Order: sequence, then C-alpha cells, then structure tokens
Amino acid sequence: MDKPYTNSSIFTIMEQWAPLHLAYDWDNVGLQIGSHNKPIQKIMVTLDVMESVVDEAIENNVDLIIAHHPLLFKSLKSLNTDSSRGRIIAKLLEHGITVYASHTNLDAAVGGVNDMLGDALQLESSEVLVETHKESLYKIAIYVPHSHKGEVHDALSANGAGHIGDYSHCSFQTDGIGTFKPLEGANPYIGTKDEMEKVDEVKIETIVPKNKLSVVLNAVIKSHPYEEPAYDVYPLQNEGTQFGIGRIGDLHTPMRLEDFCENVKSSFGISNLRVTGDLSKKVKRVAILGGSGEKYIQAAKRKGADVYVTGDMTFHIAQEAWQMGLTVIDAGHYIETIMKDGTKDYLEKHLNKESIEVIVSKANTDPFQFV
Repeated sequence: MDKPYTNSSIFTIMEQWAPLHLAYDWDNVGLQIGSHNKPIQKIMVTLDVMESVVDEAIENNVDLIIAHHPLLFKSLKSLNTDSSRGRIIAKLLEHGITVYASHTNLDAAVGGVNDMLGDALQLESSEVLVETHKESLYKIAIYVPHSHKGEVHDALSANGAGHIGDYSHCSFQTDGIGTFKPLEGANPYIGTKDEMEKVDEVKIETIVPKNKLSVVLNAVIKSHPYEEPAYDVYPLQNEGTQFGIGRIGDLHTPMRLEDFCENVKSSFGISNLRVTGDLSKKVKRVAILGGSGEKYIQAAKRKGADVYVTGDMTFHIAQEAWQMGLTVIDAGHYIETIMKDGTKDYLEKHLNKESIEVIVSKANTDPFQFV
C-alpha cells in the first residue's frame, strides 16, 4: 500500500512548480492555517477562501484547500468569531481543514497563472512581461563507479538537474581513475583500510538551478554507493530561467479590437469587459497580466503591445494608457479563476489518483455582477 499523502508532501509538489522565493516580499504565501503533517485524501482548489468555499469544503470532506489569494494577507491582531474572517478560521480549525496559498509565486511560475491566461488567448512566442526573478545556475560534477553511473544519473535528472530548454537528462560524462585510501573509522564500499585504492570511475557533469541544488545533492548522496561521495559544485554565468508577472505575445492573425474583445470574453467565460480605444483598429501584439495590472501599462507599451488585458484599471490610469496609444481591456480580476482547473491538472499529473482526489471549488467568489 502506498504511503498516504500529507499536507507537507503536497506543499512540496506545489513548490516544485511555484517556489516560494518567486513571491513578492509583501505577499503571504505557503501554509495559512492548519498542519504540515496531517495525512490527507482530498484537495480542493479555489481562487479565494470565502465562507461559501469553506462550507463547500466541509460538505465535500476536503482535507486541504489550495487557494490563489491568501486568506491571511495582513497580520491578525484579534480573532473575532462574529466577523466573517473569524467565522472562516473557526470553521477551518473545527473541521481540521488546512489552507495553503500560492499567489504571486504562481503568477510568476512557468506554466502558472499568467501562462494559463496567455495560452487561453492562444498567444504565440509568449515571453515574460515584467521580470521579477532570474534563476542562478550551478554545475555539479559527481564522481561515481561505473556500476552506479546509471542510478546516479537518473537521480540527478529526476530531481531537477540536467534540464536545458525542452531537453532532460543532459550531462557530459568522462571516464577516469579515482584514488583514495580508507583510514581508521572508514567503512568503504570498495577498498581496504590503509591501502591505496584505484577505481575506474566516471565523472558526470550537469547543470542545476539554485533552488533545486540541495535536493539534487541529497538525492545524489542517497543513490551513490560510496560512504563519502566526491563531488564539485560551481556557480555559472549562464543565464537561467526568467520568471516574472504578465506575458506578452502575438496573435496568429491580426484582428479588429472589437473582435478581439469577443475573443477575450469567450476565452475567459465573461459576459462583459471595459475597453479603451478605437474598436475598429487592428491588434496583434497582446500583453496580459492576471489580477491588478494597472501599474504595468508602461511595461506593456515598452514591449510593443497593441492591447493590454488585465483587471482593476482605475479611471486616470486608463486615461494615461489611452493617451499613450495603448489600448487597455479590463476583463476583471476574476479571470484568474482559470488557475483552478490548471492547478487541478498539475496536481493530478504528480499524484496517485487512487490515493488522493483533487476537485475544484464551484463557489462563485466574484463580488461583481452586471445589471
């Protein structure tokens, strides 16, 4: 029987996709309420943690809620269970439901919220709109006897080393002779105490991003037969993966702004939006940023966007964009609800479906309606 999943094991899977260090420093991501170690069988993904969502989780016997927007964004100075926030927290604690938030780190992650939004609009040659982080890269060189080179190489690749672009298991291997003399207290896999040993070994060199370095080293040490594996780690000047918020790319075929607005509504399942500019003009280069994106109109303009799709645009910022020749579409903050199905799909690819169930919240947490 497979070992049951715990909250902590799910957090690890989420953070392999959206590492916590990608979050803005003002953000509050990760564990919000609950336990790291509790075994779980059912996860619910939601955009927001509102009382209706918690009631839905209770009704469905959910153990863990994964949310985009943090429940605890600011510090609590008191817990009044007569307030909506207090009632939510009380219900979560009473029913043993853990809440985990993946917010601006999921916005910036490869394949995260902004990539989901760009993919929904079928943007081509998409790239980051506003860079927030660039991954440092390291080279690891590990010396291993030929008998275990396959096992060690697999451990490297399975834990995130050796990935270059669309290729995995990338390495360079060199044959050589390893020498060592086991001293008093050693328990050598090969060799005899106080005698010089020469072993046919292979040097495996590969690349690893900084955030996966410790995991990779631990995996290598576990898979290596030697009591004291020899390895080297070098910082590299190579540019790692660029992370950031928003995406910018091109439509396959230019279209009238009015038609593109209809495309946006269809892609995100919304009935209304706000738009600036001439509805008859042709647009091709599209910037999109989920959530509140009004601070980044200059970035969209600098990168040549014809139209910028975001949410929460205020009057004067929309005027400023209009005057600089940048068309803005305010599709609302709620288009980020796309993360629910996207996160469910990601988790199901990394979990044993026979051991754990993932559902999406059906509760509507959009405060606005059009009349």
